[in-house]
Amino acid sequence: MIFRNLDVLSQDPGAFLLFTVFLLTALVASLTVHEFSHALVATSLGDDTAKRLGRLSLDPRVHLDPTGSLMILLAGFGWGKPVPVNPR
Repeated sequence: MIFRNLDVLSQDPGAFLLFTVFLLTALVASLTVHEFSHALVATSLGDDTAKRLGRLSLDPRVHLDPTGSLMILLAGFGWGKPVPVNPR
């Protein structure tokens, strides 16, 4: 994702920086809400695994996977930490 916009860096570094800040903000917010939603649904269906492990939180540090986050920036696809569930 970042590589697609490297030509903007040489033309207008300020615009590239602004784009990068907005991109990172959107990615962190969307991954956090997405994984929190998994935890919330699992908890509402009676599985307290996510709650016991502290995953029922809107804290991005709990939901972001370092490798998945880096892959989103470099390759355009990635992942957050999966919310553990008890299938029983």
